[in-house]
Amino acid sequence: MSAHTTFKIGGNARVMVFPSSTQQAQAVIRFCSENNIRFITIGNGSNLLVSDNGINACVICFSGDFSQVKLVDDEVVFAQSGASLAKLCRFALDNSLSGLEFAYGIPGSCGGAAFMNAGAYGSEMKDVLFKCEHIDKNGNIGFLEGGELEFSYRHSAYYDNGCSITGIYVRLKKGNKDCIRAKMEDLISRRRAKQPLEYPSAGSTFKRPPGCFAGALIEECGLKGKSVGGAQVSEKHAGFVINKGGATCSDVLELCKYCSDTVYKQKGVKLEMEIRVTE
Repeated sequence: MSAHTTFKIGGNARVMVFPSSTQQAQAVIRFCSENNIRFITIGNGSNLLVSDNGINACVICFSGDFSQVKLVDDEVVFAQSGASLAKLCRFALDNSLSGLEFAYGIPGSCGGAAFMNAGAYGSEMKDVLFKCEHIDKNGNIGFLEGGELEFSYRHSAYYDNGCSITGIYVRLKKGNKDCIRAKMEDLISRRRAKQPLEYPSAGSTFKRPPGCFAGALIEECGLKGKSVGGAQVSEKHAGFVINKGGATCSDVLELCKYCSDTVYKQKGVKLEMEIRVTE
């Protein structure tokens, strides 16, 4: 799994499947359900920390061939869950559609972004995403839209319902292509300047506590550069735990616990992991 996560960490999956169509994914999920086989679905693996012992399950990876992006009408875009957010943002730019600039540079897939209501720079997927197609845990095709998606901070209904997102619909607005491009370039420049994109990571390690920022709390506790094995609190941005080289899942979890315990002891704030840990 180290080859399929942005953290570059994780042992082997029991079996891995790369569907190229909804029908193929449906068949795999139905087979797993009928034979009591545990399965999980992933996209770009950008918010995932996999156990050193791997995943004792069938991993269904929505990627390469499951990444179509198309116009539904003048202001609505459909994207399969395996399409990267970068691809969706560039498609919106090509069609002079505004509203997704904030997402340019978030290293995730469209399905993962919907799953966790990804966001940056004051905007979230819930601001543009109004419908998701999915396959339920029994292999049936369905969808959620509007309030059924239950979006909140880094959360959606898909955290709890066992369904696998196969496609998303976003509603954007016509805009000036040059202005859209300029905003995208500005935000990606700010991201590159402030975040440790040169190292493998899973993005922001902790959720934002009410009224403050996890990275600021960690830095105030003097933990910038703190390491356990190959895992390190980034010296560039304390909100990121990075794989500086050869980090294991155990290294990351030990470092995250140390940070969380230290912040609670010094600041009285409990940090909650944003990264999903899977085995």
